[in-house]
Amino acid sequence: MSDMRAKMVSENQCQTCMPLGGVVAFKGIEEAMVLVHGSQGCSTYIRLSNVEHYNEPIDIASSALNEKQTIYGGEANLRKALDNVLRVYQPKVLGVVTTCLAETIGEDMERMIQSYIKDHDIRGVDIIPVATPSYSGSHTEGFWAATKEIIRHYARPVAKHSGINVIIPHISPADIREIKRILDMTGLEYTLIPDYSMTLDRPFGGEYLKIPLGGTRTRDISRMAGARATIQFGLTCPDDLSPGLYLQQEYGVPLIDLPLPFGLENTDRFIEALSRISGRLMPDYLALERGWLLDAMADSHKYNAEGHPVIYGEPELVYAFAALCAENGAMPAVIATGTRNGRLMARVKMLLAEAEEQPIFLEDADFTAIYEAAVSTGANVAIGHSGGKFLTEHLCIPVVRVGFPIHDRMGGQRILSAGYAGTLAFLDRFTNTLLERKYASYRQKKKDELTKGSRMQEAAIEGDE
Repeated sequence: MSDMRAKMVSENQCQTCMPLGGVVAFKGIEEAMVLVHGSQGCSTYIRLSNVEHYNEPIDIASSALNEKQTIYGGEANLRKALDNVLRVYQPKVLGVVTTCLAETIGEDMERMIQSYIKDHDIRGVDIIPVATPSYSGSHTEGFWAATKEIIRHYARPVAKHSGINVIIPHISPADIREIKRILDMTGLEYTLIPDYSMTLDRPFGGEYLKIPLGGTRTRDISRMAGARATIQFGLTCPDDLSPGLYLQQEYGVPLIDLPLPFGLENTDRFIEALSRISGRLMPDYLALERGWLLDAMADSHKYNAEGHPVIYGEPELVYAFAALCAENGAMPAVIATGTRNGRLMARVKMLLAEAEEQPIFLEDADFTAIYEAAVSTGANVAIGHSGGKFLTEHLCIPVVRVGFPIHDRMGGQRILSAGYAGTLAFLDRFTNTLLERKYASYRQKKKDELTKGSRMQEAAIEGDE
């Protein structure tokens, strides 16, 4: 009955909505604002989810559709919303992401926006619509879709140059900064998109800015078609949403598709790709960081071997952490994602093909299914976002928090897992979580063993009598 119900409905879902991912991508573009074409509740939910995770003020506009527009169409509301956003925020880029309601009633976004631009003689601002109904995917797909549309809007045939493109999935601002630090060490010219490392994690400035400083510059995006290569951390990204594949097919930019540089092997692959492109060896300081990571792996391996993690969340993160755990001896017990992403499962099955015990693989999963899988496999630790707190509450399985959303802890935007330094930081968090669980239950286990031994002894004496 529970299996049948889990397939029919989602109970405590493992992902958030598609336009939310689109909003985050636009927040990584310089001088950009976002408008959600849908009900007021949609934009409120997206705003609240991002504010609680990133701990920053995040403005998101809404066309505020209601029952009337559901019948008669929402063009008038959209025009009014565009008027207000352009007047109040004066952005250089305005992303318009759609919701289930707007797509279901068949709103022709391209026509409506082009008509608005023509009627108002709009200049100096680029309005970019992206279809992001949640019945077509999760925030992961929304993020990829918006990133691709942004690149498609600006990319033009240009002269070849020595720079590279770096396209990231939905990761923390801290991870973006670490990837940029590694890129800076190589001396390569690069365009990283979307870059919300400052817009969604700002230093205290004492003054509220309607549109925060930072983000990928549009003039840099327009040069992406002439780059030497594109590095995209998108092994699980569907082809129809892949920005890197678009640049390769339309402009002939070679695509290097890599896993996120989390863990020793995957960070090595990133560094090796940069070395091939630049013709330079690994910087000395990165070599030192790699050595510190290897030392930590040797120190903690005996503890990690006792870990049987549940790994859940966005596909790229799930794959990266599965690889990281496997190379440290903590073989995953459950691999789960809330998206429908067969590419993730195929990749992870290849990664763990030689494991003695295969994990349970779950896609399009909710936490009811993840909970049942954790029980059946005897998992003792979890890696993922705040949705997994129920694993702790009901099964006493601690959660090492990574990914999005993190609403029950501070600093979700500052969690670092990328590169050798980030991997070391994660490894310490993971290993110490295992040790804390072990030592917290050690005395109780000893007490239970002594009690059991005492009862067996008493039973034996009674039997003799």
